[in-house]
Amino acid sequence: KKNDPKLHARIETLAGVEAQVDFGQGAPTLKNGRYVKPWLFVMTLSHSRKSFEKVVWHQDVETFIRCHEEAFSAFGGVTQTVLLDNLKSGVLKAHLYEPELNPLYEEDSKHAGFIPLPCRVATPQHKGKVESNVDYVQDNALGGKRFESTNEQNAHLQNWNNTWASTRTHGTTKRQVSVMFSEELPTLQPLAQKSFAYFQVGVRKVNALDSHIEVKGAFYPIPPKYMGKQVNVHYNTGWVKVLYNGEVIQWLESTRKGSFHDDHSCLPENKSMDQNAWQRKLLQQCDSAGRGMRRWADQAIAVRGLLAYRAINGVLRLKSKYPAKDLNRAGELACERGSLSVTIWKKGS
Repeated sequence: KKNDPKLHARIETLAGVEAQVDFGQGAPTLKNGRYVKPWLFVMTLSHSRKSFEKVVWHQDVETFIRCHEEAFSAFGGVTQTVLLDNLKSGVLKAHLYEPELNPLYEEDSKHAGFIPLPCRVATPQHKGKVESNVDYVQDNALGGKRFESTNEQNAHLQNWNNTWASTRTHGTTKRQVSVMFSEELPTLQPLAQKSFAYFQVGVRKVNALDSHIEVKGAFYPIPPKYMGKQVNVHYNTGWVKVLYNGEVIQWLESTRKGSFHDDHSCLPENKSMDQNAWQRKLLQQCDSAGRGMRRWADQAIAVRGLLAYRAINGVLRLKSKYPAKDLNRAGELACERGSLSVTIWKKGS
C-alpha cells in the first residue's frame, strides 16, 4: 500500500442534497447496575457538516427510523438522499447495483421524502463525513466520560452540539458550521406532517376457498384472482396493507380478532353478501316482479321463517322462463290457495 497507494476523490455535496448516517459506540452508561456502552447514532449533513447525535440501546429498525425522524426534526427539514451502510435495519441484502432495502425503512423514506442510498460493502470512505464525525463525537464530546442514564448522555450531547460542534470552524470547509447550516436550511425539504406509522411485516397465503387472509386473528378479503397465491402483508393496530409483487392490492382498516372484515367490495356481489344482505336482495327482486310476488314472499316468511328465503330464491329463478306478469299473477293465486312451496309453484306453472 505504501508503494502503490489508492487515490480517493474528495466529494463535495450541494446544499440540501445529502445526509450520511452511521452508528458508533457511546460513553459508558449505567444499565442494570453496571456501566455499558450504548449505540451512538450520528446523522451529518454532507454540505454544512451540521450533525445530530443520540445514544440508544438498540439498532432495531424502529429505533433507526425514530433516530432519522428526530435528526430531521432537529435540522428543521429533510435532505434529498440519505447515505447509509448495510446494517439490517436499513438494508436486508447488500448489493452494489440492486440492494434490497428493509421494507419498513423503505416505507419510512417514502413517508419522509428522502431516497436511501446504501454504500458499497466494506467501503466506509463512501460516507467519510459521518465516519469522521462519529470519531469526533467520541473523542471530543464523550472521551473519558460516563453517565448514569442515556437521557443524561443525550442531554450532554445536545448541549455539546449547540455550544461546541455547531460553533466550531470546520477543518475542511474552513467555515463555521452554524453559518453554513443557516445557508443550507432553506434548501431542505419540508418535514412530514406526522410521525411514521410503524408496522409489522409478514407473508400470508390467500385462502383458495373464500379468498381471505388471516392477520392477528382477523380475516380480510383479497381480490379472487390472488386465491392460492402468497402475498406480503404490512399491518399495525390501525390498518392492514396487502402487496403482491410490490403492488398494493388491498388496504383496509383493522378489524377485531375473530371477525371478518365487512368491506367485501373486492369480491363478486354474489360472494360478498352476508345473510341479511342476501335476504334484502331477494325481497327487492320480489318488489320488482310485482305486488303478487311480494305478497306471496311475505306470507311465506310469516309461515316458514328463514326456510322461506330458499323457496323465494327458487321462485325468482323462474323469471328466466316466464314473464313477470305471469309470476305475479301466480303469486296472487298461491296466496289465495296457501301454496308456499316452490315445488308446487313449478308444477303449477
